[in-house]
Amino acid sequence: MFDPFLQELNSKLELSGAQPVAPPEGLAECRSLKRQSVIQSWLWNVPGFRRWRVTRLDAGDSLQVLNSVAYPEFNNDQPLMGIDLLWFGTRGKLVAVLDFQPLLQDQNYLDAYYRGLKDLISRHPDLHGAEAMRSFDPNQYFSPWLLFCRGGAEEAQESLPRAFTAFLDCYWQLSAEAGQRTSIVTAEKVKTLQEAYDVYSAERDPAHGLFSSHFGKAWSDRFLHEFLFPSSPQQ
Repeated sequence: MFDPFLQELNSKLELSGAQPVAPPEGLAECRSLKRQSVIQSWLWNVPGFRRWRVTRLDAGDSLQVLNSVAYPEFNNDQPLMGIDLLWFGTRGKLVAVLDFQPLLQDQNYLDAYYRGLKDLISRHPDLHGAEAMRSFDPNQYFSPWLLFCRGGAEEAQESLPRAFTAFLDCYWQLSAEAGQRTSIVTAEKVKTLQEAYDVYSAERDPAHGLFSSHFGKAWSDRFLHEFLFPSSPQQ
């Protein structure tokens, strides 16, 4: 279901000069014979970013997942980029969340970094995430303009691909403008906020239980703290 999205993301990363980096030992891939599923993950060294991770879960007809988070370098205070795509095949249900995840909810920060995403929402009003915001803390790492897509095969094959391409292009444009703007937040503060994002996300990650059910708690705990959110403390 999500192979074309993964291929598009990888293609854009490679065009940007990205180089693959080995994930922590044992976390690049894990297979579940019981659940007939496999999870694969990639790390990228991308110019302008200190970390860019991608994860693909393939559980056949029952579930497909694609997730990615991009962390800009500390001297760039632009939002993180977050992608979560889920396809529940037996129910024919799609859930997708695409967002520039803000380090601050300050109005000056939002005005500086969300013009492109606002414009994208205006061109895809059916994907405005107002409904989805009820599921998230609007004061923590989610923007008022996140793209939210929920539906079936039609949305997965029509609405989402168009929005996905535009979303990636919009974020890359934001990154290309980094050298032309003055940061609102100091590099030291960006480091603190990105690390706090990892802690916050690890405590609330809804996928952790899913991964544990497929690949066991021990492996999933390592995956959570060493790959997904490495600045979060291990229990």
